[in-house]
Amino acid sequence: MLPQLSAEQVHAALPWGPLADALAAAFMAPPMAPVRTAHALSPADTLLLMPAWNAQAIGVKLVTVIPTAVHHGGHTVDASYLLLDRVTGAPRALLDGEALTVRRTAATSALAARALMAAPPTRLLVVGVGRLAPWMVRAYCALLPSLTQVELWGRDVTTAQRLATTLLDEGLPVSAASRLDAAVAAADIVSCVTTAHEPIVHGAWLRAGTHLDLVGGFTPGMREADTAAVAGARIVVDHAESALREAGDLVQPLADGTLSREQIVGDLGAVLRGEVIVRRDAHDRTLFKSVGHALEDLAAAQLATAAHFPATS
Repeated sequence: MLPQLSAEQVHAALPWGPLADALAAAFMAPPMAPVRTAHALSPADTLLLMPAWNAQAIGVKLVTVIPTAVHHGGHTVDASYLLLDRVTGAPRALLDGEALTVRRTAATSALAARALMAAPPTRLLVVGVGRLAPWMVRAYCALLPSLTQVELWGRDVTTAQRLATTLLDEGLPVSAASRLDAAVAAADIVSCVTTAHEPIVHGAWLRAGTHLDLVGGFTPGMREADTAAVAGARIVVDHAESALREAGDLVQPLADGTLSREQIVGDLGAVLRGEVIVRRDAHDRTLFKSVGHALEDLAAAQLATAAHFPATS
C-alpha cells in the first residue's frame, strides 16, 4: 500500500528551519522543473500539473480548480503530491498537497526576505487573511526572529481581528491593522497574499529600504501592487520563465513599458549562490515575486517523506 501523509503529518515533518535549508539547497542546485501546465477541464475547471525531478526522486503536484466543488462537499482548489523513486520509478508516497504548498510557499518568502534585507527587520505587514496568511506569519517569525511586531490587514476587519487573536494566542506578536496605508508605511517587510486583480499596495506608501513580497497573484490578470511599487524596486523572482509568463505584477508593467527587464535582477537561486547583487545600499527597495516553483514542492516532499518513512528515502 502506498504510504500517505496527511496535512497534519506534512506540517509536523516540515519545521521551518530544516525546510528553509532544504529549499535553499534546492534553489542553489535546482532540479529539472518544467513550467507547470494547465489543462482546461471545462470553461470553469482546470487541472494543473507541476513536475520536478532530481537524482533521487520524481515528484508531481496535481492541482484541481473546480469552483462548483463546494456544492458537493469539496474545495474549490485541491492538491495532492505524488513522490516517486528516480531510479525505479516506483511510487514512494502520496502527500497532502495543500499543506505542502502553504508550508513551502511561506518558507520560500521568508528565505528570500532573509537574503534580501539590508538589516534585521522588526516590523512585518501581511496583506490578506486567507488560508495562506497565518502560515506566512508563522514562517516569517520563525525564520526572522528579529521581528517584534506583525500586523495583519484584510478587507474583512472581523476576519483580520479573529486571525490576529489566533496567532497572538500562539505567542506571536500579531495585531490587526486598521489603515493599510499607515501599516505599509511603517513596515520593513510587506507580504501580500491576496487574489486581487487590482493593485492593493501603492508605491507612494512604501519607505526606502522596504522589502515587498508578492505571493498571491499567479495569472497575468492579477495585481497586488501598483506600477510605482514594482518599478521602484530591485526585483527577484522564484523562477524567471514562470514569473515572466504568469505574474501580472510583472507582465503588465513590462508590456506597457513602465518596467524594464533590467530591473528584474535575477532569480532566488542566483541570489543565494552569490551571483547577483540585489541591494546596492540600505535605501534600495527590493521585491520578491513568487508564482510557485515545482522545485519547492519536491524539496519539501523529500524532507517530509524522509522524516516519516526513512527506509524509503
